[in-house]
Amino acid sequence: MGVAGSLLALPLTAQATPSPDAVISEAFGGGGNSGATLSHDFIELGNSGDAPFDLTGWSVQYLSGAPTANSKWQVTEVTGAIPAGGGYLVQEAKGAGGDTPLPTPDASGAIAMSATSGTVALVHSTAPLTCLTAADCAADDRVKDLVGFGTAVVRETAPATGAGNTTSVTRNAALTDTDDNSADLTGAAPSPRNSAGDGTGGGDSGGEPSPTPSPGDTAPGDVRIHDVQGAKRLSPYAGKSVTNVPGVVTAVRSTGSSRGFWFQDPEPDDNPATSEGLFVFTGSATPQVKPGDSVLVSGKITEYYPGGQNSGSQSVTELSGPTTTVLSSGNELPAAEAIGAGTVPENYAPDAKGGSIEPLELKPSQYALDWYESREGMRVRVEDVRVVGASNAYNETWITTKPRQNPTPSGGTVLTGYDNPNSGRLLIGSLTGGKLKADVGDTLSGTTAGPLDYANYGGYNVQSTTLGTVEPGGLEPDVAKPAKSDELSVATYNVENLDPQEPQSKYDKLAQGIVKNLASPDVVSLEEIQDNNGATDDGTVAADQTLAKFADAIKKAGGPAYDWRAIDPQNKADGGEPGGNIRNVFLFNPKRVSFVDRPGGDATTPVEVVKNGKKGVALSASPGRINPASDAWKNSRKPLAGEFTFRGRQVFVVGNHFNSKGGDQPVHGVFQPPTLGSETQRLAQAEEVNTFVSGLLAKDKKAKVVVLGDMNDYQFSKPLTTLTRGGVLVDLINTLPQAERYSYVYDGNSQTLDHILVSPAIKKPGYEVVHINAEFADQTSDHDPQVVRVK
Repeated sequence: MGVAGSLLALPLTAQATPSPDAVISEAFGGGGNSGATLSHDFIELGNSGDAPFDLTGWSVQYLSGAPTANSKWQVTEVTGAIPAGGGYLVQEAKGAGGDTPLPTPDASGAIAMSATSGTVALVHSTAPLTCLTAADCAADDRVKDLVGFGTAVVRETAPATGAGNTTSVTRNAALTDTDDNSADLTGAAPSPRNSAGDGTGGGDSGGEPSPTPSPGDTAPGDVRIHDVQGAKRLSPYAGKSVTNVPGVVTAVRSTGSSRGFWFQDPEPDDNPATSEGLFVFTGSATPQVKPGDSVLVSGKITEYYPGGQNSGSQSVTELSGPTTTVLSSGNELPAAEAIGAGTVPENYAPDAKGGSIEPLELKPSQYALDWYESREGMRVRVEDVRVVGASNAYNETWITTKPRQNPTPSGGTVLTGYDNPNSGRLLIGSLTGGKLKADVGDTLSGTTAGPLDYANYGGYNVQSTTLGTVEPGGLEPDVAKPAKSDELSVATYNVENLDPQEPQSKYDKLAQGIVKNLASPDVVSLEEIQDNNGATDDGTVAADQTLAKFADAIKKAGGPAYDWRAIDPQNKADGGEPGGNIRNVFLFNPKRVSFVDRPGGDATTPVEVVKNGKKGVALSASPGRINPASDAWKNSRKPLAGEFTFRGRQVFVVGNHFNSKGGDQPVHGVFQPPTLGSETQRLAQAEEVNTFVSGLLAKDKKAKVVVLGDMNDYQFSKPLTTLTRGGVLVDLINTLPQAERYSYVYDGNSQTLDHILVSPAIKKPGYEVVHINAEFADQTSDHDPQVVRVK
């Protein structure tokens, strides 16, 4: 296709300046590691000069990323020369894996480099360096070039990022050297090349860099954006350099460490699977372009994995180390494509049988993730959309483009199963600093538009350059029905890392929730009560100050004078925020309910169910912990069991906080369906609690048992199925209409992680999820409490 007339105008000079001669152009320490195809580590040198660079008397050297006083530089001598405009390949240690050899190396060593963190140097000497700090190495005039990557202490300005088992750190085709490793080198598929120009890796058939465009070179190259993006998730140009890719700048990100700009081809192809937009990564350098600029961009194509390649996220195709020529300014932006109820497919993701969807051809008419991927980097827009996830501290808000998709009474979108994560959800961010404060059910009215991006948290998102306005939906906090005199009310509430260092305002708001919204329950099972100095990691495990401050706030809010029971955990044994020592706690109103104290409960002693008279049962210790030595509870909270009496009747309460879902592959990630890695431990935890309750009911089938807390899983999950196995417990969330089964909102999905379950002897309980947090931008905790009333 021809080039749009708006692209042809007088150019500005390029953004960056190439190095005058030799530099380290690429470094790779993942050779032979897990997932790597290349068998060896390597260091590649490059020469942007007009004459060969003589390497007589030179070496490349390597230092650990975190050197100690005893650390030594490792040396590989080099000989010959780096050709003008060419490369030079130094092969290093061979790993255990990898089936692809490097091109014939120009020099060889045996240095086993780290894949993720280290420093390499080009040195005019064959003697080992002695510097162990960035300042000392900068002062050593033998050091020609220095590249630190990962978390390397020795580096130029800041270390390069993106290195791993399958990624190198690499410069752009122009060998730009600004003495800032983080700006000059980026993570990419390794593409080693030797002095003969032979290359391999990253799909690059030749390994030759594209020529650096001159200031007068205003002709577009042969490669367009849709060629770069291709019809799959990974670019067919990954690891290769491209020259003079044309387009119009649509948006600029000028803050943070991931600066850059999006540009889009105003002349699209006719393939619906290929995107016409692309992000240009400038690192820490502020882009010198603005929206409406017609540009030609040269650089290296990379695949960036937000959160790292092992995070399970999809990648973002980027052009890194750019050289940019501005042809003209003030051009009309490509029209933003509308996203509405009929555009994004209902099916969310292709099924790769648990494997990666990267090799699959995109089918944007069949799958939501494919539809979004085929628009990656392009301008999109939404209009008059409903908010399904409240605005957060990062100025992000979830909306739905499908208002009829599983709506909740409040206007959210309820999660009904693993196979239906609601394809209408979309995250809205802001490039302009415009702020939203929206609750679930509000409307983001007008037009919101910007490039479509992808992040590790949340997945696809609109980085808005035009932001709509919020029209309130009238959401109000729920108020629970008070318990009658003959009803025992029991609640669960995750108070989100509560410790004495939290502001008094948080205590006061939580107290208002207990008193006003939960109607002062007789028993409250609390999760995430931290020790007396919170995240300070000094061995403190007691939480009496935290609980006294909370009880005092409740009393001042007009509530009862709650007493409490808890068991202090062993230091650092229960997971959660490091140093916080979170635990489960029972608050109870001694004027309404009595706690049966039995000694013997501590952090390591298991509670047992014992006979109490001819027909009754009792706990061996109250409070007590369920099998705390079991591997099921390793680095996780142990359930707290307590025995209460209400109007002369015995009630057993078990407070829980199962291990988190952290570590599960993301719903929007590259592996489909995602692996739920954290589920294994929750299954074991559910087994422990089910065994305990089953044993209790085997001794007294009429026992009234309430099991409740933050189970960190859904009502349709395997752990909850295990927990209720044998009919020993009924999950009360399932007694609500499907649209009301939620107590938590994550990534725009209204879902339940918190549960109250009761034994069969509890007939016709009154049950409510009390929505006071999860749907609101102004929230005291990220969980909504729940309450059950037992006759």
